[in-house]
Amino acid sequence: MTLLAPATTIPLPAVGRAPVVPALAAVGPPRLLAGLDGAERLDRVAHLTRHGSPPDLSASELVALAEDTGLRGRGGAGFPFARKLSAVLEGRRRADGRAAVVVNGSEGEPGCLKDTALLLYAPHLVLDGALLAARALGAEEVAIGVTRADVARSVRRAIAERGPLSTPVRAQLLKERFVTGEGTALTDGLNRGPGLPSGRKVRSSERGLNGLPTLLSNTETYAQLAVAARLGALGFRTTGDPAEPGTVLLTVSGERVVEAPTGVPLARVLALCGLGPGQGVLIGGYHGTWLPPSAAATVVLTREALAAHGAVLGAGAVLPLPEGTCPAGETVRVARWMAAESAGQCGPCVLGLPALADALGQAVSGGGQRALDAVRARMRAVDRRGACSHPDGTARFVASALAAFPEEFAGHAHGAGCGRPVLGVLPVTGEEAYGADSAPGTGGGRHAGGHTSTLASRPPAPRQRLLVDWTLCQGHGLCADLVPGMVRLGADGYPERAAMPLPARMRRRAQLAVRRCPALALRIQDGT
Repeated sequence: MTLLAPATTIPLPAVGRAPVVPALAAVGPPRLLAGLDGAERLDRVAHLTRHGSPPDLSASELVALAEDTGLRGRGGAGFPFARKLSAVLEGRRRADGRAAVVVNGSEGEPGCLKDTALLLYAPHLVLDGALLAARALGAEEVAIGVTRADVARSVRRAIAERGPLSTPVRAQLLKERFVTGEGTALTDGLNRGPGLPSGRKVRSSERGLNGLPTLLSNTETYAQLAVAARLGALGFRTTGDPAEPGTVLLTVSGERVVEAPTGVPLARVLALCGLGPGQGVLIGGYHGTWLPPSAAATVVLTREALAAHGAVLGAGAVLPLPEGTCPAGETVRVARWMAAESAGQCGPCVLGLPALADALGQAVSGGGQRALDAVRARMRAVDRRGACSHPDGTARFVASALAAFPEEFAGHAHGAGCGRPVLGVLPVTGEEAYGADSAPGTGGGRHAGGHTSTLASRPPAPRQRLLVDWTLCQGHGLCADLVPGMVRLGADGYPERAAMPLPARMRRRAQLAVRRCPALALRIQDGT
């Protein structure tokens, strides 16, 4: 049994622009399966026909199942699921038997689509796992946080298809941004807050949804739990690497979702998607690590094998960099996007990440050794100083790129360049602000050839302006410091303009300027 494929197969069809793609098989030859963009969503009846009804398990049985299968979270950290369950059970005992369950389906990174695929096409499998855990814990509520309207509709439809439930289940649409999936940000959003990281070390097992001990895990984790409950530990362990049994969902090139047995060679995943390692492969997404082609050609997909290269699978993003694009320019694009995805709560994010992205851009534009040294200084300045892991992860991405492509960055810094365009193969949202024309090179569009995945497409951000109310402005000048390069002060110390176009990359800074203006003279206007 697999997450999305027919029960008789190990492969999972790919999601993306290709109508038919090769899939991975644990046994026997690979099979050709239709792409999920042409597949039918499994409603309740189709789901039960394919998978059957899940069993009911007690809390102790559920913990034992998670231990015996070695199930780990599939959202990034890879935390053992049995330990999460045990921690919530302990918290529940201290909270008069009360608990909650949260499904993290936010997927704020453009290179990740696996949870989106599950919730669009197999939402009942995710609900099975969440409700299995909720019944075992005696949870008061199951909340599912998502950031796409189509995903929210699919989940709400699935909830309605189930009829009356003993445990209330709701799907809530949250703001789409990179940090939405951080644990405290997710529960804050589900609690009707602004959806920002708390900046404090708060264990969801102690205090999460509605202040209750909360089992918080990723969409795929609950789907894997539902499969394991049906198969049992022995059945689950017949697939994949013996030390890390089962399968993993991977998003390849930000366009295709593939289910692969653990222990499969990365090169096989790429080859069966019609791809190669190119100049290197980014594993784990934009908080992840670059593997050089030699490592990508030999490594297998297990925690131990990836750790030997300083990498983790994270949320399952696999991003090969083709030969025809500029690595330095691609890195600048992502760094700028990551800087704009700040929650706006701490200096390392609000000021440090834009400064890091700017320094990187200057180095790649021929800034010389001094500019490269400035990049490394900016990375050190944000290290372990953020309210959440976003500054550290972004700095790690830049550091990994510098280590993976040292000659590229040195050549650009010293004026030689590489002569290649920036094709924009590392996906980001808001192309008008982070597109290939904003970095060295001449490429255009999100992907070479102009193709765009239907599943990956997102509506463009609305146009906005930053406005100054002259009746209130007192010339404090703080806005010019908070939104540098956009707000410029005249000789009299007041902003030169009353209305300024607000690019997406400056939105977080502009919001901070609005909040901090002593005279309350700034506001952001949508739709113009």
